[in-house]
Amino acid sequence: MLKLKKQSGFTLIEMVVSIGIMVLVMLGIFGAFQYTYKIIYRGKIQILSTQLANEQLEIIRNLPYESVGILNGIPSGVLTYEQTKVRNSVTFKLTTTVRNIDDPFDGTIGGTPNDLSPADSKQAEVTVSCTSCSMQTTSVILNTRVAPDGLESSTGGGALFISVFDSAGSAVAQANVHIEKDENKDGVAELTIDDVTGNNGELRLIDMPPAVEAYKIIATKSGYSTDNTITASQSNPNPLKPPATVAASTVTNISFAIDKISSFNLKTQNVFCSAIGNVAVEAHGSKIIGANPDVYKYSQTVSTNGDGQKTLSNMEWDTYSFALPSASSYDISGSIPTLPVALAPNSQQDLTFILKTHTTNSLLATIKDSATKLPLSNAKITITKNSFIDDLTTGHGYLRQTDWSGSSGQAQFIDETKFWEQDGNVEIDNPAGDLFLSKFAGKYYLTGLLESSTFDTGTASNFTNLIWEPLAQPPACGAAPVKFQIATAAVASPETWNYKGPDGTSATYYTASDANISSVHNGDRYLRYKLFLNTDSNNCTPQVSDVAVSFTSGCTPPGQAFFSGLDSGTYTATVELSGYQTINTEIVVSGRTQAEILMSP
Repeated sequence: MLKLKKQSGFTLIEMVVSIGIMVLVMLGIFGAFQYTYKIIYRGKIQILSTQLANEQLEIIRNLPYESVGILNGIPSGVLTYEQTKVRNSVTFKLTTTVRNIDDPFDGTIGGTPNDLSPADSKQAEVTVSCTSCSMQTTSVILNTRVAPDGLESSTGGGALFISVFDSAGSAVAQANVHIEKDENKDGVAELTIDDVTGNNGELRLIDMPPAVEAYKIIATKSGYSTDNTITASQSNPNPLKPPATVAASTVTNISFAIDKISSFNLKTQNVFCSAIGNVAVEAHGSKIIGANPDVYKYSQTVSTNGDGQKTLSNMEWDTYSFALPSASSYDISGSIPTLPVALAPNSQQDLTFILKTHTTNSLLATIKDSATKLPLSNAKITITKNSFIDDLTTGHGYLRQTDWSGSSGQAQFIDETKFWEQDGNVEIDNPAGDLFLSKFAGKYYLTGLLESSTFDTGTASNFTNLIWEPLAQPPACGAAPVKFQIATAAVASPETWNYKGPDGTSATYYTASDANISSVHNGDRYLRYKLFLNTDSNNCTPQVSDVAVSFTSGCTPPGQAFFSGLDSGTYTATVELSGYQTINTEIVVSGRTQAEILMSP
């Protein structure tokens, strides 16, 4: 018999492992190649940059001393501030700056002794950066000192010392400073200076020609805000920082504040989190650039898009106020966070405006802790004027119905005069805006039931209080002629609405207005109420004219309460909060009125 010889080979697992090892080896080789290429490429760019910088310095060293300067700059000379050079098909930007140097060996300008000829020497600096490189490279910076051939001479110039700092008062190094004088003023020829601050945030310019309010200065840095001098104009007749003045043999100090830019993410929506689009908003900061009249550094009107959103970018750190134009069809009923809003440097601030339909007179009251200035929620604010009285709780949204005359059959609360269903024993429109028991043969029914439409809070919410009016009912109707139960759900159309009372079961009822709603409903979004009217006498009927449910959610502004539809005039406001002293104050309401009330523990 022939013996069969076994043939051995690679298994699938061995093949996969082998391929994996080969891939790892190839990736390592490729990574090493990439790294080597980067080193060679950057070395080449560094050599070319250094060659260009040295060439420029040699040109400077061979110029006459009086020619070493920037064309139309200080010191004035024949050099160009910025040039473009091409070497080996690579494009470079070459920047040349020249500064007068005040050496301390013979005193300094404005010092002791006072050097009346402070331009002792010049320092030239050349910066070369690659503008067409495929990868990031480091700029080459070389400098040299140039001294006059002989003794210095007095030119009658002055000095301009420029300081740039941030919002914390720290020096901003390498801030770009642009100085120009466009018109011939006080005999000073046109000039332009572009330079940067040192590590101490200062730029010292020596031997500047004397001139009164002639030097326009702008200080900025990439990713930073801008600060500058301002020439008087019709819109700003009295600028706080006019162009700088330089006097002979005198130091002029001027400072500028810049910091990293920030942004606002604006949203306009209602208390139920639904977006309200295309809303114009007026915004202005607190910094002013002119006085008598005050001129804000930032002031403009912006509009949200169709989704109720708007991003304000390149915003400077400041405290910003916001308002709606007088012609707007909305009122700001609250904001998250409270107004005004402090914007920090290098930050993104979300800002949501809660809007309601405009009424002629309204009051937005913001209650804050007097020490921390933080908003206080759950503060009860009551406003009164003659016989008028109304109260709200800060930090709470409200679901409210005041009219049922539009009849039944409405599942979702859209028409504010309609509801879901009733048993036929409730009078809904005699008069409109009030609920009574109906009559049969001149006598009131003993019971009546009405179920509301579905209210949408817009997001998961915590329901806090059930309130109805009037509080007092006819004694003849019995001990509890008005009763409610609440049903909530996470979806708009649940299979069943489970109505519950204050103990969280269907066995109890809310019988007192302003009662706390059971916590079993917290976290739901949708709500319905069921109203029970009953009387002990068929000659008496209870009455309901207003039903409201308060709630808290991410769409309810903290520490704020909004009263709309008010008459103009003076109102007495009483603010109560456990742990704080009760506040009584007067507020004059006229148009869109805002009031901030501080409470002390």
